[in-house]
Amino acid sequence: MKPIVNIIWFRRDLRLKDNAALYHALKSGVPVLPIFIFDTTILDQLQDKSDKRVAFIHSALTEMQTELVGMGSTLQVFHGKPLDIFAQLVQLYTIKTVFANHDYEPYALERDKSIADLLTQAGVGFETYKDQVIFEKDEVTKDDGKPYTVFTPYSKKWKAKLNADYLKPYLTEQYFTAFYKQSPIHIPSLASMNFQEVPIEFPSKKLDEEIVRKYSQNRDFPALEKGTSKMGVHLRFGTVSVRALATIAAGLNETYLNELIWRDFYQMILWHFPKVGKGHAFKAEYEKIKWRNNEAEFQKWCEGKTGYPIVDAGMRELNATGFMHNRVRMIVASFLTKHLLIDWRWGEAYFANKLLDFDLSANNGSWQWAASSGCDAAPYFRVFNPYLQTEKFDKDLKYIKQWVPEFQEFNYPQPIVVHEVARKRVLETYAAALKPV
Repeated sequence: MKPIVNIIWFRRDLRLKDNAALYHALKSGVPVLPIFIFDTTILDQLQDKSDKRVAFIHSALTEMQTELVGMGSTLQVFHGKPLDIFAQLVQLYTIKTVFANHDYEPYALERDKSIADLLTQAGVGFETYKDQVIFEKDEVTKDDGKPYTVFTPYSKKWKAKLNADYLKPYLTEQYFTAFYKQSPIHIPSLASMNFQEVPIEFPSKKLDEEIVRKYSQNRDFPALEKGTSKMGVHLRFGTVSVRALATIAAGLNETYLNELIWRDFYQMILWHFPKVGKGHAFKAEYEKIKWRNNEAEFQKWCEGKTGYPIVDAGMRELNATGFMHNRVRMIVASFLTKHLLIDWRWGEAYFANKLLDFDLSANNGSWQWAASSGCDAAPYFRVFNPYLQTEKFDKDLKYIKQWVPEFQEFNYPQPIVVHEVARKRVLETYAAALKPV
């Protein structure tokens, strides 16, 4: 006789505490089988077999497995297509319900629909919950019910709506005895999935409250070791709860809280305007821009060899660590789109391949902000001057010296473009594309 279970399907919520779907699964009265699927639809697109994100996920799963084995349970980790895996699971178990948390990205929505169809045919329920944001979908809208497309009024409504109930943790640990009991099952190694171990130390899951407290005055200076919290990767994969971070931020620093609100904002934009997640400009008229798309210049930008030290430092930091300071992200994105007139989609794709904390909605929103094609974007005539940005935010050149030690030597490349010339060129190009017909 097949075991009767409910399934908790972990996706971008890799933690056992304060997890919405897990909480509801454990309270269901049916033993809960925890699973994770290394989705080959996603993994097969990754050309870099030492991808730091895959290693991060594997590390997080290993940590969860240790906790589960200590409770007499185990995480079942699969490698394949989710539809195929669930087709197998319905044969092995009598599944009452599959529990998961919402994912708002285009591929995830298609995947979840196909899984829901399969489960329905098998007589299995599929319940999903809000977990990775504080407010989602239509929870924060204009008075007429339409979605906001400008951040400031959205954030004001967001803050006005916030109360303790939205930040309340899901006390999953009260129900840990409800996990399905079985012997430990080995997690597939990275090598078995054709990926490599990565010798990198991931950021701590513990939020440094002193960083949050001083975030407003420190966040723009990339040389400061403790200027930002580096929580992006944990929010991306759900190894920490956004409710926990928002609770701390709400009491300590509004600027830090605003960063969490930006996450919600971009997820809301992706939900209401899914075209942005499929390579389209939020502002349709910006599709008319005639990009130069010089491949040699793009390669120099990727490698951090543009001759602009602050830009090169950011790109080298990204390539080496999978992280780039947020202020520098804005500088390098502006440089690619405005100085080099290279399509923002090229930069978006490069970041998608390299960023440890890559998140489709925020990455897309930030790139379209830099290119002026997005919602609430920088006006097109705003062109960051890398020299002024350096003077303001890396005056002592500490960050630049760390990543571009040769910047004052004869072998450092000449600037790929002259700032004043590039600025004139981009303003003319944008103006020509956007002029009324």
